Amino acid sequence: MKLYYMPGACSLASHIVLEWIGKPYETHKLSREALKSPEFLQINPLGAVPALTVDDWTLTQNVSILEYLAEQAPESQLLGDGTPRSRAEVRRWVGFINSDLHKTFSLLFGAQRYLQDESAQKELAASASALLTKLFAQLDAQLAGKSYLVGSAPSIADAYLYVVLRWARAKEVNLSGLDNLSTFHARMEADAGVKAALQAEGL
Repeated sequence: MKLYYMPGACSLASHIVLEWIGKPYETHKLSREALKSPEFLQINPLGAVPALTVDDWTLTQNVSILEYLAEQAPESQLLGDGTPRSRAEVRRWVGFINSDLHKTFSLLFGAQRYLQDESAQKELAASASALLTKLFAQLDAQLAGKSYLVGSAPSIADAYLYVVLRWARAKEVNLSGLDNLSTFHARMEADAGVKAALQAEGL
């Protein structure tokens, strides 16, 4: 398996899960400019990471890659404890992070793609940041009394949550009072697989 990634992007979640499942893999680091190169566009015509190649097969889209990797090591229970309810809970939070949080970050990171006026860009970014605070509050509530989003063991949802939490801190999204998220972040920072992925990406 080969993971195409850009340091700190959402591909970091897949990188972490690759460490967790313990299967052989290699990585290919891309710069922002290389995402649009003819070579990479043959792998992913959208010019986005992550992309995962397995022999002559290529898989794109972060959520699909996370699930595929989890299924390579079912004993790791990264899709839950094996019950339909647990798997549904993991998918629920992966979907929330991908469809709500990640999408909102696109407004914060790239307001200039949507608006030309600088003052309007700042207003959009501020609105996105305020919405992110509300979305993170829901995750903080879900973590109450739990080590991870779906119980006592990490899942692919936790890897993805850790990545967007890194973005929130970098963009100074207001997370004040969200103590469960703060504890979760520290727990993930101490995880051996997370540390290995961060070191490999130079973060």
